[in-house]
Amino acid sequence: QVQLVESGGGLVQAGGSLRLSCAASHLTFSNYHMGWFRQVPGKEREFVAAISWSGLRPYYADSVKGRFTISRDNAKNTVSLQMNMLKPEDTAVYLCAGTRRLEYAVGAMYEYWGQGTQVTVAS
Repeated sequence: QVQLVESGGGLVQAGGSLRLSCAASHLTFSNYHMGWFRQVPGKEREFVAAISWSGLRPYYADSVKGRFTISRDNAKNTVSLQMNMLKPEDTAVYLCAGTRRLEYAVGAMYEYWGQGTQVTVAS
């Protein structure tokens, strides 16, 4: 079945950087727009960034714009999230997801989800 596997999370000091990756298998990756969301216990899942199937159109939540960069490699079936200037409020489980819908920021529109990777930003 379809698998999305995130990696690259960890503990970092405020102001630091991390690069998350998501490897997809058992789907035609280039047919899917890919997104990153984050989840904090007790809070709603939050849209972080998305990228169109072609890689030409990235979208960002206002809270991460200018600090995070989403990219994808359709030859390798991977999507990445470069996170710079991290803040304690970026602490969350980060999940990648795939959709063929155009509502990039709406989690309910995504068909497939990974298990997530923990990012902790210490102050």
